[in-house]
Amino acid sequence: MTDSTGTLKTSPLHDRHVTLGAKMADFGGWEMPIEYPGGGVVAEHTAVRERVGVFDVSHLGKARISGPGAADFVNACLTNDLRRITPGKAQYTLCCSEDGGVVDDLIAYLRSEEDVFLVPNAANTSRVVELLAAAAPQGITVENLHDRYGVVAVQGPRSDELLRALGLPADHDYMSFVEVDHEGAPLIVCRTGYTGEKGYELVPAWDGAGALWDALMAAGAQLEGLPCGLGARDTLRTEMGYPLHGNDLGPEITPVMAGSSWAVGWDKPTFWGKDALAAQRAAKECRVMRGLVVTGRGIPRSRCRVDVDGAEVGVVTSGTFSPTRRQGIALALLDRSVSLGDTVSVDVRGRSVEAEVVRPPFVEVGVREA
Repeated sequence: MTDSTGTLKTSPLHDRHVTLGAKMADFGGWEMPIEYPGGGVVAEHTAVRERVGVFDVSHLGKARISGPGAADFVNACLTNDLRRITPGKAQYTLCCSEDGGVVDDLIAYLRSEEDVFLVPNAANTSRVVELLAAAAPQGITVENLHDRYGVVAVQGPRSDELLRALGLPADHDYMSFVEVDHEGAPLIVCRTGYTGEKGYELVPAWDGAGALWDALMAAGAQLEGLPCGLGARDTLRTEMGYPLHGNDLGPEITPVMAGSSWAVGWDKPTFWGKDALAAQRAAKECRVMRGLVVTGRGIPRSRCRVDVDGAEVGVVTSGTFSPTRRQGIALALLDRSVSLGDTVSVDVRGRSVEAEVVRPPFVEVGVREA
């Protein structure tokens, strides 16, 4: 996704990343920091696992559905059951097509029965908004607020300390949020994250993101915290087995295949893709997501073939080097004939690498909250 001139979009913190010397790259149509000098991905990953890290994730989408019955409308469209939560809570959910494919996975913030705030993935925001707007009954408004808000993630065992240093609320319940004024500007503080560590995602107004970032950088330095790029975000989420849309979820990879059935309200009367997903769930024939831990040398990557005795049994969807385990790990879609504990072969650039089939997460972290 680029703007009308074909130029990559930039976050409100772009100039700060450039000043810090960050390596920048295209991510979902946005020029975003991948890593910073002074240690790179491994140092940033370690900071989150042991202390605290701060991520600019302003590329994430922002949308609002409002009007009488807004919560009921969203609940009839997205997979998870909003009736499982109350106002002030957030929920992981999925937007599916009628064939069960995943248009996007996202977080829904239930502000009230008439106000739901959504945070989709960057490249999918427009499509999610289009689908909701096309289905919305009279009186329901669907707004794309992508460029109205930034998002800054504070992750790690010292995240509470960092927030309190700024006078922000901390230690509220997991998947709950508090709306506050910070330095005269509105701010949402939600206890969520994508790393497995205790953490928060802060949603400031676009124009207020810079001041918030600067304050977090100053206070974080006292806690040995680091700014972190999307490279570390990927290694951290993969260690936890969290899916990435476009790799582990997508039009061809349904929630049933991805192991995301827990985020489906199967007892709801309706949601997009319900019939197809229910049929796939009952048939128990599709490939399913499993973890792979390389037992020798080698790092699996997306699209690597997985074999047993020379016969293809699956494909890697995400793979990386785990800084915590110091070995290659991967998520893979495998035939149901492959069991936990089995040994498989992964084709890594033409070389056969052995791996054990496991159930993620790949690491045990201090505070796992999902």
